[in-house]
Amino acid sequence: MITIAMKPPRRRRGRWLWSRQKIVAVFSYRYDQHLVPDLVANLDPVVDGWIAYDDRASDGIFSSEPQRRRALIAAAYEVGANWVLAMDPDERLENAVASRIGRLISGSGHVAWGFRCRELYTPASYRIDGAWGRKTQHRLFSAYHPDRYQSKDLHGAWFPEDIGFRLKDSGLNLYHLKMIEPKRRVARRDLYNRLDPDRQLQPIGYDYLADETGMILEAVPAGREYFPAHADDGGLWMADVSANRQG
Repeated sequence: MITIAMKPPRRRRGRWLWSRQKIVAVFSYRYDQHLVPDLVANLDPVVDGWIAYDDRASDGIFSSEPQRRRALIAAAYEVGANWVLAMDPDERLENAVASRIGRLISGSGHVAWGFRCRELYTPASYRIDGAWGRKTQHRLFSAYHPDRYQSKDLHGAWFPEDIGFRLKDSGLNLYHLKMIEPKRRVARRDLYNRLDPDRQLQPIGYDYLADETGMILEAVPAGREYFPAHADDGGLWMADVSANRQG
């Protein structure tokens, strides 16, 4: 089921061309529905509305990611979005995005803006060693017709490679909350190992998700915080494959 919540047009801090550029956030939820209110609060200063895909009625431990994403791209296109901001319930943008979003959308279209993906290991610190310090996600991009959408089953981009988007770095942070709880790191590893046992969709594999060797944490810098503050509940927020093993 798709839910659409759009705001009446009004000018916000840091926004340029408000009447002409509509930003719509899209996300899906299943095991992490309780994280949605804080996600919406985080995005409120940035977007003109949001579209959510309720995935709770799906069968199996993990539903089709391309199917969910295509439905969200289609819904954003139908409401007249100029820009799509793709998120997950366990992600937060740094507060500075609100004051800089106008500059990001003020140029010509056919752009995908990248954010530094910060894997939080505590609510106020993230991991920076090795691959952890180099992660980038292009989540703010020009809206496009859903017939153009194509992706692999897991870990694919929100837009096709041949669409001609210019990839740009916003220099802004996207904080990921899921890795804060150690048991979620293990569960995430186990889930992806089950979904992609031959590493066809990610050659590096998934064991690194629960490996703390050489771990270096960096505090969220002053002035780069996110809102609302996060108090981790210790829940799993995903399928527990250890409780669903076959045979």
